[in-house]
Amino acid sequence: MPAPDVAALLSELERSEPVAAEHARTAVDWLTGGEPLETITELTVCEFLWYTLPTKISGDRPAIARALGRLLMLGGLHRYAARCSSSTTSHILRAYARHGEDAGMAAYQSALDTTGVLPPDVPELRWSSIMGPEELGAHGACSAALELAIVSGELTPRSPARQDLTRRWLTEPRAELGGDNWLQRVQGERLNRWVLGRGTPWRELAQPFEVRLHAPVPAPGGTHLEVLRWLLEAGCRTGGVPLTQRHNFARSVLAESPWSAEELTAVREVAEGQMDALRRAGRRLVTTPAGQRLLGDPDLLWEAMSTALLAPAPGESGLRASAREVALMLLADGAAADRDRITAVIDCAEWQTFEIDASLAELGRRLDAFGLRAGGRLTPAGRSAVLAALRSHALRPRQYVNPT
Repeated sequence: MPAPDVAALLSELERSEPVAAEHARTAVDWLTGGEPLETITELTVCEFLWYTLPTKISGDRPAIARALGRLLMLGGLHRYAARCSSSTTSHILRAYARHGEDAGMAAYQSALDTTGVLPPDVPELRWSSIMGPEELGAHGACSAALELAIVSGELTPRSPARQDLTRRWLTEPRAELGGDNWLQRVQGERLNRWVLGRGTPWRELAQPFEVRLHAPVPAPGGTHLEVLRWLLEAGCRTGGVPLTQRHNFARSVLAESPWSAEELTAVREVAEGQMDALRRAGRRLVTTPAGQRLLGDPDLLWEAMSTALLAPAPGESGLRASAREVALMLLADGAAADRDRITAVIDCAEWQTFEIDASLAELGRRLDAFGLRAGGRLTPAGRSAVLAALRSHALRPRQYVNPT
């Protein structure tokens, strides 16, 4: 069956409903961006009706939605036409009109979730809210695959198997990508943006890491996670880890542990503050559900520990986080992470140097907690942890910043 021709459909509609044809022309231009009508999907239709139309197009929006529905019906795209005249679309457009953009956006997101065509986050990839071209392509391809599976009856919109299909679609090599898979394309795009995103000094330092961080960094052998594992196991016992009235470790804990109070405290601070693996409950320290998952998966434990090296402290400024990134790159290259080199890369004002010092002190505490450096230099395990931390940070999803 030949693909519907937009110009022919508009001409046919214009003969019977000239006003509707004009509305439909406006809608289809926004919907397709000049591409053939066959390229649209349920996701693109829903995003147009529930976001683009009410936030970017003026005029009689319900009439524009109905006119688009007539055009799609003429083209034989009945499922998509039904979205245009659905009660859900009417409800969302009313929410925008009567209660403002925040209410409309909330209704849009809620309705989109119920369709089942929004690709879920998977362990390999959390989707960004700000996507580059490769990620947009991956997201659209996964959504189309989900739509096909739902329409064919293979999946329901609420099926947990949607995650399995998304993972498969992301990780299978594809001829149209030259043998790559979508996950590789997205990760390559994010790495490249991380390298290029912050000016010339940053780019010169980060450029060699684009290759070094291309593949996952395997966990090295050694004892650097033993203190953390011991604390997590102790926190799983009945009653957890006993604490004093001032919330320090009780004497019984120190007597049982092969490590000093300073070593236990250093690891506890990271496990509580950056890993969400331990939490205080009254005068005891207990392992959280997240911490219990870490105990059952050595690779996940390694990933969580390395990621914690760059995790923000509560209320921490972006300058301090950037300073730690630069420091880790310098350390991974075998150089000293001194304040002057860091300030040259991130171009901070002289009065902000105290922020750099605080950031370096915090980084030192985290590295020392797990025995990842000796004599100011990274150990072999420390170098692996630093590369893993940088990779995780570079590949994180880009999200809009909420000013509140």
